[in-house]
Amino acid sequence: MKRGIWTLLATGCLLAGWPASPLVAQQASATAQQVAHDPVITRHKGRFGGQQMGYRAIVEALDVADDTGKPGARIVSFSYIVEASPEASHRPVMFLFNGGPISPSHLVHLGGFGPRRVLFPDDLQADPASYRIIDNPDSPLDQADLVFFDPASTGFSRVAPGKRPQDYFSVTSDAQQVTAFIEAWLKRHGREGSPVFILGESYGTNRAATVAAQLAALPKPIPVSGVVLFGQALNIIEYAQRPANIISYAVSLPTLAAIAWYHGKVERRGQDIEGFVEAARVYARTTYLPALFRGAQLSAAERGDVAQKLEQFSGISADWYLANDLRITKERYRLELLKDSGRLIGRNDARYTEAIGERGGAADPSRLVPEGTERLFRQYIRDELKIDWPEPYITASPVQGLDGWGWGGTTPFSDWPYQASLTPLFAQNPRFRVMVANGYFDTQTTIGAAEYLVTQSGWPADRTELKYYQGGHMAYSVDATARQFGADLRAFVTSAR
Repeated sequence: MKRGIWTLLATGCLLAGWPASPLVAQQASATAQQVAHDPVITRHKGRFGGQQMGYRAIVEALDVADDTGKPGARIVSFSYIVEASPEASHRPVMFLFNGGPISPSHLVHLGGFGPRRVLFPDDLQADPASYRIIDNPDSPLDQADLVFFDPASTGFSRVAPGKRPQDYFSVTSDAQQVTAFIEAWLKRHGREGSPVFILGESYGTNRAATVAAQLAALPKPIPVSGVVLFGQALNIIEYAQRPANIISYAVSLPTLAAIAWYHGKVERRGQDIEGFVEAARVYARTTYLPALFRGAQLSAAERGDVAQKLEQFSGISADWYLANDLRITKERYRLELLKDSGRLIGRNDARYTEAIGERGGAADPSRLVPEGTERLFRQYIRDELKIDWPEPYITASPVQGLDGWGWGGTTPFSDWPYQASLTPLFAQNPRFRVMVANGYFDTQTTIGAAEYLVTQSGWPADRTELKYYQGGHMAYSVDATARQFGADLRAFVTSAR
């Protein structure tokens, strides 16, 4: 069981922004003494959702306590607040963060939802040095003020003197830090009356669910109006690809179909990607999963039929499936799909490819997206937000592998109920909603796993949305997806207010 999840985690899978081998220099910086800085405020203008508006960008530090009430961390955030709003004190606020565990928020910030974002070229092989920053009219800033922040030991955030970074390396303590930050931010800015929204990406979806529950359990509860789970990992234990976990192969088939369709490795028969993926989804649910369940009871003819159908959906030969018990892992798929042309497909985003080199499947061609974003983020905060602090902005995670994080489980039978954390919130707040969103070409947190989460959650169907987008783990890197996701976020905030 651990091996399957470790394959996902250590290779970067669920962890946008968590390199497998964090830089030693950045780790040392994470334990450095806190430095006090006055808030840096700049003023800007932009058009969002068709509305021209002015906004303040505030980069500031907030000190938060740990669960014992002692100094815990100094959290640095990047807030975008619309100027001259007639209902400023009651305007919605959305808190956004990436995953890890743990990583800073620069990817969802400049890569996706901030008032400025990276324009990723249509040429997927373009040098990241050619990426540039543009206005982001699709940012939901017209509907909600936006707060991006980094957990302690990442970005500019640091633990308090005498506190160890490891003290926040668990599901519960990590969420407690974020909960304390949200509570403190709302108080500092006089926004206790504002509807609160949370957007988490990758492991940030696990954090979002736990934080929403902790906010509701505060002595003075802070009700969350909506949670967006982008690249969700709440049910990671169910679809980590252990060989005997047949669910994982069934829920992964729609993603394999999307990738094969994109690369032209299957006969499309005139179907667009949505239709082709839907056919794979139905086959996985109605035929493939029952076939895997029957296992050795399948006749040779039945096995052959399933193998042929899998070939038609995934582009991997029926002979491969017959030789490998009718299943292929997502990691093996990355090596096999374009093997005849000597190329490897991306892990974060399977549209990206590169020649198979010495590192084989350990490489990720789609690393260009986070690499390009990181470079431009440093430029952005220096030139546009006027941050000239001498401390480094840390992008590498200080967490050392799977065993460096407290996942909540203590026995082989443990299952941390991330999704269950959200369930009571539907009853507590009649307007509470959840959006689950995933990219078609993400081999890490897949569209099938997202559907599986929603169908098994027990959440009210009329208050739960499931969205799929062109793109990978960071699907907002696709221009059309950035536009659609922006529109969907606006509608989500409006519907949950």
